[in-house]
Amino acid sequence: MLGIKIVQQNNVGLVTFLGKYSHQLESGLHFYIPIVGRVRTVSLQSQPLALPVQTGITKDNASISIQVTLNYRITNAERYTFGNSNSIQSMAYQVSGTLRDIIGSLDLDEVLNSTDKINTKLMQNIGDLTNTYGVMIERVQIGDLTPSKGVSEAMENQITASKNKQATISEAQGNAEQIRLNTEAKNAAKIATSKADKQQTEIEADAAAYATKIGADAEKYRINELQQAYAASDSKFFNAQSIDAIRKAGEDGNLIIVPNESNSLYGQLAAFSKMQRTNETK
Repeated sequence: MLGIKIVQQNNVGLVTFLGKYSHQLESGLHFYIPIVGRVRTVSLQSQPLALPVQTGITKDNASISIQVTLNYRITNAERYTFGNSNSIQSMAYQVSGTLRDIIGSLDLDEVLNSTDKINTKLMQNIGDLTNTYGVMIERVQIGDLTPSKGVSEAMENQITASKNKQATISEAQGNAEQIRLNTEAKNAAKIATSKADKQQTEIEADAAAYATKIGADAEKYRINELQQAYAASDSKFFNAQSIDAIRKAGEDGNLIIVPNESNSLYGQLAAFSKMQRTNETK
């Protein structure tokens, strides 16, 4: 009498005969002798596994808890089944030990900021080791990284102190910047005022110089006109001027100057002028 065994896709069947491994069955329909033979099905599909929370000590002696998940699949069903009593648990122990070694080689800051680096190192270090169990790890994902309570408090205190320090620095920089801006504004105002005063002085000086030039030009023009007039005048003009000067002198005083060549005429005029003033005072 034969037994019937259907092996599903992505599975293999391990046949044991009288308790000893005989051969492997691929997916499909198979027959075997139930009394002396047995078929054990092993899945080759990728499977997830969440490891227990791992605790490690960093290079700077900080305790940290790490959540790790991984994906694995069986690559050698015979080795996986008969080579170890619990290949999955053995693989988990191997991953945990390797992870602690990696954490121990890094400082706390590196651990908290380098999850990708830890993933890469972990994959590199556990690949060949887990193959001895007939298992291949396809992917490792580092989850939550939780420092111990004491470390967390110290980190919070450090962060608070850093924020306070930064706030103090920012405030001091702000005050310094404000002082600088005020000083620059005052200096700019002084410079602007000085420039304005200088410009006003220059304008006034230019105006005064221009006025002086205009006055000088006017005086020069007057003198030139007089010189031209004198040059064009004849003896009659000068005689008229002399007569006018003598007349004014007779009005202002008792002394009359008369040119020699016109004594008789000018004498009569002066006498007439004196007699006229005497009559006006009576």
